[in-house]
Amino acid sequence: MVQYRQGYEYYCKKCEQFNLEPINFYYYMKKLSQEQLAYYNEAAQEREFIG
Repeated sequence: MVQYRQGYEYYCKKCEQFNLEPINFYYYMKKLSQEQLAYYNEAAQEREFIG
């Protein structure tokens, strides 16, 4: 679950960067495709190792 939370935080930062309103965590988990979840989780993991 930690990976999903990190992915969600990364997603929220990207939304903020593009001045978009993020969906809440429940809908993030329910509505994003497996491919989208995998992308955000991978990006969050990479950021953890880098920063």
